Amino acid sequence: MGYSWMEQVHGITIDPKDRVWISGNGDNDAHLLVFSRTGQFLSQFGTPGSKNGSNDTSNLGAATHMRFDAAANEVFVSDGEQNRNHRVIVLDADTGAYKRHWGAYGATPDDTAVEARFDASKPPPKQFGSAVHCLRIGHDNLVYVCDRSNNRFQIFRKDGTFVREVFVAKETKGAGSVWDLEFSPDQNWMYVADGTNQTIHILRHDTFEEVGTIGSPGKGPGQFATSLHVLMTDSHGNLYTGEAAAAGRIQKFKLK
Repeated sequence: MGYSWMEQVHGITIDPKDRVWISGNGDNDAHLLVFSRTGQFLSQFGTPGSKNGSNDTSNLGAATHMRFDAAANEVFVSDGEQNRNHRVIVLDADTGAYKRHWGAYGATPDDTAVEARFDASKPPPKQFGSAVHCLRIGHDNLVYVCDRSNNRFQIFRKDGTFVREVFVAKETKGAGSVWDLEFSPDQNWMYVADGTNQTIHILRHDTFEEVGTIGSPGKGPGQFATSLHVLMTDSHGNLYTGEAAAAGRIQKFKLK
């Protein structure tokens, strides 16, 4: 059984059944791929080159992250980047069957209404911006979605009901401030990767108050040169970062 590889791999996640999911955000990447841990191809959702907008239930736009609800056997996908699709889509984790999707504030996404550039002096955009760049599911069973270019993450129930939004470094221009987010193991803290200002914002999870930062722009150890792109914590609370573009490196920050 054949499959179509990605033009540009963006995300890789292992699900509760030990399957490896891969997403892509290349020009023709409208699909997800699923493999076993040993590399055996298992399934594909979507057809390369078949992007049909944010309300297409058969293909993706430029998927970034995948996260799983084991109890419901569902995969949640943040879709997409580079101004292709502006939504979260939920699929059956075994069959790939479409289940539901939503845009910003839990509304139906409208690709024609996306703001070209975020303006902090105006009311918040009603649609996700040019990069729905990450997705996490917390221990509170809420879905956290990075709206990178609009300097915010939005929080939803798993059925797509909007709960609240949180802005981080709201005045940030360019590619925006919310590239990825991660929780501490006890989920008392949140880390937000800011790949424009090249820093990590530390937030209290209960109030979303910013209490500090990690790192600064630069090429040295503990600094971020270009595009601080992804975060991950391990079971000991250590933090790992990945930089994209020219930097192309991984760093580990030890919890003290």
